[in-house]
Amino acid sequence: MTLSAFAVQLLNGLAGASSLFLVAAGLSLIFGVTRIVNFAHGSFFMLGVYIAYALVERFGAGLGFWPALLLAAVAVGAIAAVVEVVLLRRIYRAPELFQLLATFALVLVIKDAALWLWGAEDLLGPRAPGLSGSIDILGRRFPTYDLLLIVVGPVVLGALWLLLTRTRWGTLVRAATQDREMVGALGVNQAWLFTSVFALGGALAGLGGALQLPREPASLALDLLTIGDAFVVVVVGGMGSIPGAFVAALLIAEIKAICVGIGTVNWFGVDFAFSKLTLVVEFLVMAVVLIVRPWGLMGKPQAASRNAAATEPPLRSASRPLLMVAGVFGVALLALPFATANSPYVTVLAIDLLTAALFATSLHFIMGPAGMHSFGHAAYFGLGAYAAALLMLKGGWPMEAALVAAPLIAGLGALVFGWFSVRLSGVYLAMLTLAFAQIVWSVAFQWDDFTGGSNGLTGVWPAEWLSDKRAYYFATLLLVVGGVLALRRILFSPFGFAMRAGRDSPLRADAIGIDVPRIQWAAFVIAAVFAGLAGALYAFSKGSISPDSMAVGKSVDGLVMVLLGGLQTLSGPVAGAVTFTWLQDSVARSTDYWRAMLGGIILLLVLAFPMGIAGFVGQWFERRTRGLPS
Repeated sequence: MTLSAFAVQLLNGLAGASSLFLVAAGLSLIFGVTRIVNFAHGSFFMLGVYIAYALVERFGAGLGFWPALLLAAVAVGAIAAVVEVVLLRRIYRAPELFQLLATFALVLVIKDAALWLWGAEDLLGPRAPGLSGSIDILGRRFPTYDLLLIVVGPVVLGALWLLLTRTRWGTLVRAATQDREMVGALGVNQAWLFTSVFALGGALAGLGGALQLPREPASLALDLLTIGDAFVVVVVGGMGSIPGAFVAALLIAEIKAICVGIGTVNWFGVDFAFSKLTLVVEFLVMAVVLIVRPWGLMGKPQAASRNAAATEPPLRSASRPLLMVAGVFGVALLALPFATANSPYVTVLAIDLLTAALFATSLHFIMGPAGMHSFGHAAYFGLGAYAAALLMLKGGWPMEAALVAAPLIAGLGALVFGWFSVRLSGVYLAMLTLAFAQIVWSVAFQWDDFTGGSNGLTGVWPAEWLSDKRAYYFATLLLVVGGVLALRRILFSPFGFAMRAGRDSPLRADAIGIDVPRIQWAAFVIAAVFAGLAGALYAFSKGSISPDSMAVGKSVDGLVMVLLGGLQTLSGPVAGAVTFTWLQDSVARSTDYWRAMLGGIILLLVLAFPMGIAGFVGQWFERRTRGLPS
């Protein structure tokens, strides 16, 4: 790469860093004050692009272009304020994961709202008037508009610094970042302070999106793509640190630009495609930073959650009424293939429900009893699925042997990743698991010769004696029920009690001789083994596997299943997995706007059953048993 090409790539990185910083700054500001991990923040960025496009079309691409961008940012800020007042204000005292589920539901609703308003096609905006040309830099042409973007980032950083350090509002925001309860005790109206912060954060994301209108089309995929990058920037820079977000945005954008500029390099006869690293380089950076400095480049060690209770309710054996319900449910599962012989699809759906239940139960094993929140559990589901497929297709193994080995390979992956992950806690642990999952996903997505790349692998069918769907259903039922019961048995063993002691009081657990990190590491591996089993069963049921099985969306689905069912009960992940998978299937087949309907249902369930579906049912049974009013 020549000097001129290197210089232009650096400038491209600076231009990309500005929009990335705007989104991350808004996300960091919101988290710093409200402590909400706002999964819908990427949707605000997406709305900024779409609203800017609509306003430019309305006002014209001439004099109306620049006012349209600013109005788009204001409009997104207003939408964010409405979201905060109508929804989030009701759940500020709820656990962080409960809030995450609500903001995920918002993502689904906003995506389908954009689909309804603007359609599914990508919409490319016009060039910026007065900045549509390019200039010569060291013999190469560089877009003039990108020079504006390079300036925007530092200007917004300076404006935010002045706002936060030279105004009374900024003083209150910084005080709330340090101790929001004390701010409330001093008589400050917390509700409107949080609303204003949320509106500003949303406006920054909307401005970041609007400024991208001349550079990239408005697309329905921008929400999840953007929120992943924004999370990385916020975590690398330090949660709640605006200067940290700016430094992290510069670092990541420049590294990605340099990777693109280097292209393919031949080292010792082997071609290394650095441009492919752009899919994962930010997650590599995040993993390294979190391992070396867990609280980010300019952040501070994370304080204890404001909503965390001293201890979680103890796990108890199921009551007799619940055991009777479970027995009836088991009989229904055994009779299902015969009762629905004329509807083969029901058996196929039941297999999907069973594999989802095992996947969700394995995630609950480390989220609930162990207290480790993972945003990347799909990595082990995908490792199990790919291991089973590759052992059959590449290694020539029989299906039975591949099914036994696949979960062990997923466990080996967790043995490596878990060693680093369990040394962190809270959001930082969750984000490190996400980084590892994205690294695994990028390998599967780009290794065409081995994993099939984006096309995945096909021809992964079960053995002949399981070729009939009913036979495979019973095999899946046996393994899933066995897996769920095995996890339950572990939780009531001395290991399970030690795991919960490490969650509730790490210092006391350490004082009585429990090696908490080692216990958590083992729990991480155990959960991965059962997730790998679920992935292998899924691969054989579908006959194929693709990188989507270990993408961010799959991990989010697992989180939704666990939280929807209830984190405090052992039956919660099963109830959540069955409910979510069934809703996803039935709603998707009934309307084109199934995401919005599914998101609305999740929001209603979240508000109606704050303890989850299984938690609500359990409380109802307990009240009925004791003769209390329900």
